Formats: sequence, C-alpha cells, structure tokens
Amino acid sequence: MRYDLVIFDNDGVLVDSEPISNTLLAGYLTELGHPTSYEESVRDYMGSAMHRIHELVEERTGERLPADFDETFHARVFAAFERELEAVRGAAEVLKGLVAAGVPYCVASSGSHERIRVGHRKTGLDAWFRDDNVFSAEDVGRGKPEPDLFLHAAARMGVAPERCVVVEDSRLGVQAAVAAGMDVYGFTAMTPEEKLAGATGFFGTMDELPATLGL
Repeated sequence: MRYDLVIFDNDGVLVDSEPISNTLLAGYLTELGHPTSYEESVRDYMGSAMHRIHELVEERTGERLPADFDETFHARVFAAFERELEAVRGAAEVLKGLVAAGVPYCVASSGSHERIRVGHRKTGLDAWFRDDNVFSAEDVGRGKPEPDLFLHAAARMGVAPERCVVVEDSRLGVQAAVAAGMDVYGFTAMTPEEKLAGATGFFGTMDELPATLGL
C-alpha cells in the first residue's frame, strides 16, 4: 500500500535521544527520592509526554514532583543534546527518499516543540522540517497512548487517518497509532517486537524502512 502521509515519532526514530533522556530522567527521579533505574525509565516513560511522568509518580507515591521539574529536566536534557545527540543512522536518507518520491511526511512527538527543534538543529534534521509539519503533544494536551496527537497531525496535513502510516519505537506510540486507526511500523533498534504489540509490521534499521512502507 502506498500511503499519503508518513508520520514519524521523533525520539528514538529520528534522533537517538532515548538513551540520553532516560539516563537523565532516571537520575533526576532518583535524586528527588523516587529511585528509578535506566531500565525502569525506558519501561515506564519511553514515548510519554511530561504530564504522564507526573501522573505516574503521584499515582505510585502520593507525592507530586516539584513545580520546576519540567524546566530543570529539560535544561539538563538540552545541555546533553548539545554535547552528544546524533541523528538515528539512516534517518536523513529516508527523509530524502520521501521527498524524491513525493510522499508527504511530518513528525508527531510526545516531546515539546522546543525539544524537537533543539534535537533537529543539533543533528541537522531541521533541513527536512518546517513549522507546518512538526507536531507536539503540547498541541493537543494529551500525549500517547491517546490518539489525539496523530489525529491532529493527519488533520493538519489534510490526510485521512486510514491513509496514514506511523513510524514508532515505543509501546505507547504504537497504541496511539492503532487507536487513531492508522497502520504503524515498529522500529526495533531499541524496543523488541514483543513490546510493540499491535504494530502492522517491524523493521530493525532505517535502511529497511522504505521497502517496509512500499516505497
């Protein structure tokens, strides 16, 4: 099937940010008295919008995170991005191929617009994205696994959900795409297939993605 819109997740799909951000998140939560390992951070928070971190911590402990939690965490993440963030290997080539094939694409991320832009500038992926094809959970108020973000992106890009395909690497992202009525291909570089249940199919490297999408 040739899709009318390819919707990319950002963290872990376009930019190799998940190891950085989950290491920092686990450390910060532990520092605040909520002991969290890197593996637990990946399991519980990968693909989440910030509000879900607050909700899960309060649900589990009865305590609220500090009012400046998001600001402090993002400052640490952005500083680390500037030092070490790289694009996912092959991501730019996939985007170049979509342009050559005339297939529209966008990014729909649980991260903030600022986080997306910081990562894209550092990795050079900003050359492939404009303001009108970058969408964040900030735009809709609820992040993945709710379908709102993907439905918003499709509507803004003028494409029916059933004509969209999502490229995701998190359990929450796959759930959101399925709930939106979209096909979704799971990127298994960091997340095994069994944790991406419900995906239409899987791929392990960006080199495989164009053929996976039928391009």
